[in-house]
Amino acid sequence: MFRQFFSGIGKRRFEDLSEKEILALAISRMDEDSRIYATYAERLRAEFPSTAAVFEGMAVEEGAHCRRLTDAYQARFGAFILPISSHHVAGFYERRPVWLVENLGLDRIRAECMDMARTSRDFFVQAADRAFDEDVKALLAGLAEDESGHYERAEELAQRHLVGEKREEEDEAAHRRLILTWVQPGLAGLMDGSVSTLAPIFATAFATQDPKTTFLVGLSSSVGAGISMGFTEAAHDDGKLSGRGSPVKRGIACGAMTTLGGLGHALPYLIPAFWPATMIAFAIVFVELWAIVWIQNHYMRTPFLRAAFQVVLGGILVLLAGVLIGGS
Repeated sequence: MFRQFFSGIGKRRFEDLSEKEILALAISRMDEDSRIYATYAERLRAEFPSTAAVFEGMAVEEGAHCRRLTDAYQARFGAFILPISSHHVAGFYERRPVWLVENLGLDRIRAECMDMARTSRDFFVQAADRAFDEDVKALLAGLAEDESGHYERAEELAQRHLVGEKREEEDEAAHRRLILTWVQPGLAGLMDGSVSTLAPIFATAFATQDPKTTFLVGLSSSVGAGISMGFTEAAHDDGKLSGRGSPVKRGIACGAMTTLGGLGHALPYLIPAFWPATMIAFAIVFVELWAIVWIQNHYMRTPFLRAAFQVVLGGILVLLAGVLIGGS
């Protein structure tokens, strides 16, 4: 709430903009949208050429809108166009950064582009209401109708370029990239963090029966394992030949999930009473191991019984080793 309040300080309200400023804002907006669509097309062309063709078509349309607006502005107000953008208008919808959206998957990018068309339509409707010149008002109203039809146009482009097997192939490729870049490294980290830290944590717990000491050992083991696994994952494969994606993304996924896996059964030892903390830790271990089984079965398509045998049996053996060593 406070962020929204302070973000409006020093900005103009849309209702206070002149017709000249509204036209300049519309030019800036259409130019930005055209470049965003073109950027998506360029970045998706190698892996998803059919979707790239859809965005190229949308970029061409927005570029045509920009030229029409520019011609109308220059005919009425001269060659110099005011440097105004959505950042200068309070409460105005700002586009999400391309780098933020492009990492969220193919369907998310498609949905973002449809949302861009919707907000542009709403903008032109409001802009047409604010215009005084009849020609300008007609132009803005016409662009609002064009943006309203952008849904149909985008669907038409999608039908032309994303038909049948092509769309299925691109969706499958996007799913495969998600698995290789995020799920597989994250799963490896979660397994390592959840299983490899069992022995030192529970050995310390039963050797000292001191929750604070156990927590510190668990925290250091988890963080250390996370750093080690993250750097190892990032360093051993640059992803260019294997197609596994950015090593930085894989390293982050692996390192974060390794740390999380170890912290899961270390955090209960913040409870000062030993046995209640240990019982809760046992319950969390049970949940962690079966969560790993589900992820392997759901995303990696590992048969459920095989995943259960590998993960649960292995985890129990490591847990028992830690308890026995600590209690001896």
